[in-house]
Order: sequence, then C-alpha cells, then structure tokens
Amino acid sequence: MGNSPSRITAQDQAILDLKTQRDRLHQYQRRITHLTDRETQAARQLLAKGDKARALLALRRKKYQESLLGKTDAQLEQLERLTSSVEFALIQKDVLFGLQQGTKVLKEIHSEMGGIENVEKLMGETEEAIAYQREVSEVIAGRISVQDEEEVEDELAALEAEVAKKEGTQRLPSVPDTQLPAQNIREERQAEQPAQSAQTERQAMLA
Repeated sequence: MGNSPSRITAQDQAILDLKTQRDRLHQYQRRITHLTDRETQAARQLLAKGDKARALLALRRKKYQESLLGKTDAQLEQLERLTSSVEFALIQKDVLFGLQQGTKVLKEIHSEMGGIENVEKLMGETEEAIAYQREVSEVIAGRISVQDEEEVEDELAALEAEVAKKEGTQRLPSVPDTQLPAQNIREERQAEQPAQSAQTERQAMLA
C-alpha cells in the first residue's frame, strides 16, 4: 500500500494564509514608498500656490496609508507567533478572526492607495477631482490618531518653511558676498576720469 497523502491541518492553512497576507502587505509597502514621495511633492506644490488646505489633505492621506500598513504589519506578526504556537487549537478562532480582519484591512489599503492618478486628483480643479478630495477628507476624518495629526502638522510646517525659503531666495537679487576695499574703489574712479576727459574733449571738437 502506498503512503496516504498528508492531511493539511487548520494550522497549516492558517500559516499559509498568513504568509499570503504578509507577502501582499510587503508588496504594498514597496509600492507606497513611491506614492508617498509623490504626495509630499504634491503638498509642496500646493503650498507654493498658497493652497494650504489641500496640502494638508495630501499629507493626511499619506500618513493614514502609512499607519494602516504599520498596524496591519504588527497584527500579522502577532498572528504569526500565535499560529506557530503549540496551543493553536485553543486559539484557532482568534487566529481565524484575525486573518479575516487582516484581509479586510488589506482590501481597504488597496482601495485607498489607488495610484499616481489619485495623487494627481488631490491637485485637480475639475468637479471629479474636487469630489474625490471631499471623499478622501471624509474617509480620513477621525481615522488618524492625535499623534499622527501632530506629525502631519509638523511636516506641513516644515514644508511651508522650505517653500517660503525657496521663494525668498528666488525673489532676492544676488548680492556679492564681499565688498570691494576702499583702495580698489578709488583706483576704479581714477581710471574712469581720463576716459571721461577724453570724451569731453571729443565732444568739444565736434561742437
């Protein structure tokens, strides 16, 4: 008689599901790095236009996505430890519930992240863009912690200072760092005098 196929236990399936979720999460983490860079750039451009409200919205959206990823990663790590424990049978319901919640949050992250086109909508002036901005604002409202909000405000202030400094530098004319010594100024004036005298003589001869 041949060997009977090994039976996949509930614990094996939970471990497989966890691995799948973590792989997806890591894909999102790599992808979000590019998106958050673009959102920071969008916030900077909006501040340069004087649109502080939408710049703040872009930074809040970025912070919300980052916090979702961080919380989900921590949750999956905890579930992974529970699943590997010898008492899996006792906590099986908790692990399965955690996996369901993880799947739900991953779907939420996927829908919230969108792509570069959604970042561009934060800067748009069309009716569709404005509707999207309102939707993002409603989704994020109350979902980021007080600490996250403080970090967003700090980042906004830093970007405002950066934009103001850049604009100030562009407006100011370039000024030499060093002044000419008084001796050099006198020599330049003395050199100009013969030229002025020669020009005066030529004008007198032509008169």
